[in-house]
Amino acid sequence: MLVGSGDRIALSTLPFVLAAVVVNIAEPAWFSVGGPPEWLWFASTAVLGVGLVVWAWSAALILAYVPRHRLITTGPFRVVKHPLYTAVALLVLPATGLLFDSWLGVPLGLVMYGFVRMYGPLEEQALATEFGAAWRSYAAAVWLRWL
Repeated sequence: MLVGSGDRIALSTLPFVLAAVVVNIAEPAWFSVGGPPEWLWFASTAVLGVGLVVWAWSAALILAYVPRHRLITTGPFRVVKHPLYTAVALLVLPATGLLFDSWLGVPLGLVMYGFVRMYGPLEEQALATEFGAAWRSYAAAVWLRWL
């Protein structure tokens, strides 16, 4: 069984996404970034690429380790405790929005990240219960503990 807060994060973020889509359809000029300009297209493409790699790598590790009840401490998990959620919220959503000529992906990503921070401790509590000292050691060693 997978341990996670993804369902809560997605359901909490969904009303904001739906509202943003409706407003963006009704008034696209309000959210336009103007094209995007070439520099923003390249930057967004690069950020989206990194975000998708981190997301896919994290998902692969989760699928490989979690069914065997092993704590994941390598790859993107070495950098942040919740790389799958963080990549989607801070990289994929903002970059995708900008590529579709809308800055709405930026605040939506921040909203999602807020829910990651809200629900992450529940997930961490379950992991601490399951893995004990190994979790505490891992949590202290993560490079960006505050992210």
